[in-house]
Amino acid sequence: MYAPLAHLSLEEQRSYQSRSLEKLLGYLHAYSPYYKKLFLAYKIAWEKIKTLEDLVHIPTTDKNTLQNNNWDFLCVAKNEIREYTATSGTLGKPVTLALNANDLKRLAYNEEQSFLCTGAAKEDIYQLMLTLDRQFMAGMAYYSGLGNIGASVIRTGPGLPAMQWETIARLQTTGIVAVPGFIIKLIEYAKANAISLNDSPVKKAVCIGDNLRNENFELNALGSRIRADWNMELYNTYASTEMQTAFTECRYGKGGHEQAELILTEILDEAGNQLNDGEYGEVTITTLGVEGMPLLRYRTGDVACMYSEPCRCGRFSRRISPVKGRKQQMIKYKGTTLYPPALFDTLNSVSFINEYAVEVKKDELGSDELTIFIEAQNADMEFLKNFLQSCIRVTPQIINISAQQMQQLLFPQSSRKPQRFIDNR
Repeated sequence: MYAPLAHLSLEEQRSYQSRSLEKLLGYLHAYSPYYKKLFLAYKIAWEKIKTLEDLVHIPTTDKNTLQNNNWDFLCVAKNEIREYTATSGTLGKPVTLALNANDLKRLAYNEEQSFLCTGAAKEDIYQLMLTLDRQFMAGMAYYSGLGNIGASVIRTGPGLPAMQWETIARLQTTGIVAVPGFIIKLIEYAKANAISLNDSPVKKAVCIGDNLRNENFELNALGSRIRADWNMELYNTYASTEMQTAFTECRYGKGGHEQAELILTEILDEAGNQLNDGEYGEVTITTLGVEGMPLLRYRTGDVACMYSEPCRCGRFSRRISPVKGRKQQMIKYKGTTLYPPALFDTLNSVSFINEYAVEVKKDELGSDELTIFIEAQNADMEFLKNFLQSCIRVTPQIINISAQQMQQLLFPQSSRKPQRFIDNR
């Protein structure tokens, strides 16, 4: 159905994408209620759009539009839908994504290529330490992609560290898929129970959710904290439910590789202009090959940049940087502009903090008010205030709360992943 393009020249990849874009535009014109109305309203001659550069003639779409017109994006009959998935709702109410049989095959292919990028092989045994229910697309994608490779899968889910370590020892797990924060909990449990981390069979981790690297591709505080105790291979990924595609690092860790056969990526400034390599802007994607709910020029809200020089791994695919933050989550506090990932990286480097959450709301003057909640048994609050001042140039309010209160903050209404950033503006 698909053929990997990463080892072809960038020119060959672009040529393939141009042909796929033409097919997509014809498909949307024929089957998408939303895009048919968009083309008509803006008098868009879609058949004249051939290249990535031509896309600027089409208006972008964003999360609000997708939320408010969810079913207008459906391009297949409802009896063709084989899976309903949903976004996490981090930036508002969840969005439903419907996949047909070919979309499910495409999703499995996507993760097959992602795992191959990390060096996964048929001999591997991967432990999936994440939810495979609650309409979570990624869990299903990892399971299917590893199945394509022929690797073994253990579906432990995000269970307690004791159970995870017992399973690792019993089944000799070679790789894990987990949120980095949970890997920290595995490390803490191992230390407390005399488990030798570096003698364990686990040699690699595919990490989801949180960044492991800084903008210069060096390990950030979270990645360094993991690597200091557990000398295994760490692979960062970037994906979203809407794009139905993942950008995954290779062993050189210089950004997530774009899968040119599955997605077109633009980086846009505030005015909607396409930016050059190394320039930070909003990640905007066009899905290729999706049949159920394809997206055209969808603004993800994530701020990052792209790089096009060949990678040392032999791939010529473009690569995406670690995400700097989300546009909607930008904080303006006491004259300083902050993104949550920068705050998270600072807090991850403080050893006495077990868990944390960041809340922002408006004060009586309409300015951003920032509060950091921590869960720490032996917190040195004076050190923490000075440390924050030196790292982010401001000192927010800091409140130490109980472990139970922290769990209620991180997992509101049975959220499937921790909500470290609470935006009450």
